[in-house]
Amino acid sequence: MANLETALKETMAIEGALGVALVDYSSGLALGTLGATNELDLNVAAAGNTDVVRAKMRTLEMLNLHNETIEDILISLTSQYHLIRPLTHHTSKGIFIYLVLDRQRSNLALARHQIRRIEEHLEI
Repeated sequence: MANLETALKETMAIEGALGVALVDYSSGLALGTLGATNELDLNVAAAGNTDVVRAKMRTLEMLNLHNETIEDILISLTSQYHLIRPLTHHTSKGIFIYLVLDRQRSNLALARHQIRRIEEHLEI
């Protein structure tokens, strides 16, 4: 099982990764971050994307989609992908991985696969 620091490092090893945060979406606080740039404040992004996750969770509830689980939420920007993956393991409920990828240097399908693998081994 990987701990928080190991998971952040493994996520940053994904081709094209610019930054990653593990975020508690009940509070909006980043539990850990790695790799920010001058243009990317991961703590601000963590708080802002908490609203995205909460809104989608509420929508699933309103639609009575109780048997469905969000695998990931993708936000495509001109030069970046922002990938949000709510964790589903019972020890990490209420937490999501937020990954920012350089659109030119990353393979989105491979990044999704790798982040899924990282989630499986993460223990919080």
